[in-house]
Amino acid sequence: QDKEKLEIRKLNDPPSAETVRDMIKYARNVIEEFRRAKHYKYILCLTLTPPACELLEICELSLDKMSAVFEDSNVYMLHMMYQAMGVCLYVQDWEGALRYGQKIIRPYSKHYPSYSLNVASMWLKLGRLYMALENRTAGVKALKRAIAIMEVAHGKDHPYISEIKKELEDH
Repeated sequence: QDKEKLEIRKLNDPPSAETVRDMIKYARNVIEEFRRAKHYKYILCLTLTPPACELLEICELSLDKMSAVFEDSNVYMLHMMYQAMGVCLYVQDWEGALRYGQKIIRPYSKHYPSYSLNVASMWLKLGRLYMALENRTAGVKALKRAIAIMEVAHGKDHPYISEIKKELEDH
């Protein structure tokens, strides 16, 4: 699956091997830079919004640059989209978080095994975001997909599953 995970954008003039290598190096560096920035910003300014905005800007700028070479399903793109989604959740930008989550779910479903809790977790987040944004139909569908995976991974009687089913009943 490495070829799928490191998918390069299909262009009329494909990027050179050197360009791809440089972009992978850039991606690794920006991921490390983001980790450091996230660590320090959250420790120093836990309650202030601007640091989170700076973190989102790091994500968006790197996604823009990487998208010239990488497909959205590329693991480096997915990593930064996931981080951007997390920042959006942190600042309660539900629409922004949903946009990133919608871009992430299909590649996650392709890259991870059928009953991966990473995929279930993403469906759960999407379901809750849809519900918060009053799109009940999409929310129920996403939460049911999360439940289906979790029932296999955890077993049908797991407390997480009961909790999600109760959420569905309450909406």
